Amino acid sequence: MTDPAPAIELKGISKAFGPVQANKDISIRVMPGTIHGIIGENGAGKSTLMSILYGFYKADAGEVYIAGKRTEIPDSQAAISAGIGMVFQHFKLVQNFTVLENVILGAEDGGLLRPSLAKARGALKKLAEEYELSVDPDALVEDLSVGHQQRVEILKALYRHADILILDEPTGVLTPAEADHLFRILSGLRAQGKTIILITHKLREIMEITDTVSVMRRGEMTATVKTSETSPEQLAELMVGRKVLLRVDKKPARPGAKVLEVENLRLVDENGVERLKGISLDLRAGEVLGIAGVAGNGQSELLEVLGGYANATGTVRVNGRAIALSGKDCTGQSRRADGIGHVPEDRHHEGLILPYTAWENAVFGYHRDPAFQSGPLMNNAAIREDAKGKMARFDVRPPDPNLAARNFSGGNQQKIVLAREIERNPDILLIGQPTRGVDIGAIEFIHQQIIRLRDEGKAILLVSVELDEIFSLSDRIAVMFDGQLMGLRNAADTDQRELGLMMAGITEDPGDDSIAAVEAQLAAKNAREAAHHG
Repeated sequence: MTDPAPAIELKGISKAFGPVQANKDISIRVMPGTIHGIIGENGAGKSTLMSILYGFYKADAGEVYIAGKRTEIPDSQAAISAGIGMVFQHFKLVQNFTVLENVILGAEDGGLLRPSLAKARGALKKLAEEYELSVDPDALVEDLSVGHQQRVEILKALYRHADILILDEPTGVLTPAEADHLFRILSGLRAQGKTIILITHKLREIMEITDTVSVMRRGEMTATVKTSETSPEQLAELMVGRKVLLRVDKKPARPGAKVLEVENLRLVDENGVERLKGISLDLRAGEVLGIAGVAGNGQSELLEVLGGYANATGTVRVNGRAIALSGKDCTGQSRRADGIGHVPEDRHHEGLILPYTAWENAVFGYHRDPAFQSGPLMNNAAIREDAKGKMARFDVRPPDPNLAARNFSGGNQQKIVLAREIERNPDILLIGQPTRGVDIGAIEFIHQQIIRLRDEGKAILLVSVELDEIFSLSDRIAVMFDGQLMGLRNAADTDQRELGLMMAGITEDPGDDSIAAVEAQLAAKNAREAAHHG
């Protein structure tokens, strides 16, 4: 009996954008009925390769075979016709349409919608039962959780008869419970003969769900291995070309005095929506307090208030002294004077001015330091020399202070921001998403710097949507949901399941690992809140 043809085979794929060679002579075979992971650092070429397969880009060279047959894919419609579906990291849904309307959009049968809707309703019911993709067909997408919106994207692809599904960073916005459910869905799809390509930077997910994993580095395919025959450490080394410490090596914390005290912090945005609902917490010298939660639950607003970029009510004390939460004294500059450093969540819009040079970015916020002024003018030579030293100590590559910030990779941009804030020796460091979009080698370095600062007696408030990162760095962990603090735990005394439930707004353990139990509690909680607001 001959082996089946690969579901997908790419041969000699190359793609360049000007002088940048995004893909170089890449060949890969993905067998039918398997989950095939693709990993690599930022800029390794993963997204370009999948965009070629889905018809967004045309390869400069190479061939695509689907089920053993050479196939031209000039656009996404051709990819869909070839049985390929793609679930993007940022969903392609119309928010004020129903689930049913989103599913048939672009796949209507003729000019009349009623027959198309009726046909889709029956098909969705069958697909939902077959693949554990339950979702209300008449619900507006804007009213659905992120996890349910992702189900709609998968249903869209299956409704178009996709046999091959590409998922790009599918768990980036999911709670652990939702991620577990997604993996059950993917296992069910695999059992039904579907082929899955999973692009993720999370090595734990690769080990948990994939059958085979391919590793890309600098536009080339460096290895394809059976997942059962490798390890996270080996995959990390293949990704960066050297051994990488995946979990930071740290000693137990030695917390000192309280340096930050927050009481009943409230923030109402410009639309009248309450984003922070009475947050109270404290932070001690020599510890990392991690704030966990799915993005959009108030963590960003908490950082903005503490960093002096948003007005709020309540009380915040730094080293026992109340600081301004509104008015002319509520600024990033005044926070720096209070001993607070801030590494913002969005380095491109809040941490850097991309057209400016590295040396200019390395001094923003601290440019009035007497060391950098010569009378009324800036001492640019001193600033350049200071930036050069920072870049050397933080291993910024290339170590060129005259290079524009936009010309550095994401990891090196993040190092510039970290160097600027950490080297000012703040009493408190606020860090938002410290390794978002950062290569695995740079992650190792950034984590080491955070722990070094903690061990020097500084207080770190860390916000991250990555639970692995929260557990690796934090001494205590607080969980936020819907602008509220759901609970506070010692990192050593909790686990991902407990935190995951709190991230979903559930404080009572349902006593069952199933997603159904979690969703039942969520539904009850939402009903109570709706009755309260009504």
